[in-house]
Amino acid sequence: MKSLTGRSFLTLSTFTNEEILYLFDLAHDLRCKKRGLAYPPHLKGKLLDGKNIVLIFDKTSTRTRCSFEVAAFDEGANVTFLTNSQMGKKESIEDTAKVLGRLYDAIEYRGFEQSIVEELALHSNVPVYNGLTDDDHPTQVLADILTAMDHTGKRPHELIFTYVGDGRNNVSNALAIGAKQVGMSYHIASPKALQPSLVNENTTLFEDPYEAVKGSDVIYTDVWVSMGEEDKTKERIELLKDYQVTMDLINASQNPNVIFEHCLPAFHDLNTAVATEIYESFGLRELEVTDEVFRSSHSVVFDQAENRMHTIKALMVATLT
Repeated sequence: MKSLTGRSFLTLSTFTNEEILYLFDLAHDLRCKKRGLAYPPHLKGKLLDGKNIVLIFDKTSTRTRCSFEVAAFDEGANVTFLTNSQMGKKESIEDTAKVLGRLYDAIEYRGFEQSIVEELALHSNVPVYNGLTDDDHPTQVLADILTAMDHTGKRPHELIFTYVGDGRNNVSNALAIGAKQVGMSYHIASPKALQPSLVNENTTLFEDPYEAVKGSDVIYTDVWVSMGEEDKTKERIELLKDYQVTMDLINASQNPNVIFEHCLPAFHDLNTAVATEIYESFGLRELEVTDEVFRSSHSVVFDQAENRMHTIKALMVATLT
């Protein structure tokens, strides 16, 4: 395998199966290192010591920002959290990229158009990481697949992932790309209006979620309304009300060990302001997943959230050392 040093991570489609499996193995070893368990001696010490990384956030974040920061700090790097910058306003993306590339060893971007992260990579001359765009969420998928490997004992090509909900959103797109790269079987259960227009050979579309989940290792969902689409809440509820992940749907997998994943945040109860507003407007206490499933033994969502940090750390170590 060729070195990953200096490589940007904009989408999983530019990484081979071998390279992605290497990132999973490296994430496993770095997780052992953090937990004080046995790990390979070549990973000893602060692997990112002296590195400087800028994190550009045009969208709000919890897991992505915290994962990048803790991963960097663990291995000795410094980070700058940059929001409300001049990029795209008083300064072009190209000029911003050239400035940041002179100051930093790597750039992370979380925001809107995929073209922005691509332009940053084109002009910065340092590795650029896609922390989320409207079209893709590749760092999330690294954590999703690693978590499934942890809990099933299977390698990626042996897994059956089923996504239930808006099949066109960035997480579903990223999972489809990841599935193709690692040979994973990927099912999308979605109403026709929310199915992707193009699918690859590893992806199968279903309208019936109960049919889609049969034999699945992982049942996955995401919020019904993505950031920036809040005006479509009523429309999405009408389209997706029959696609809620319930315990009946979990049992329909016919796999007693099936796991439930969610990239978070999740509307499984009324303990958020947004969920309360939706309840007052539409009378729904739960949206994409029931509280019963979210809190069940099938749910691995917090292992998944932690693995964001381990996989992002592996990504930075692999591309910066």
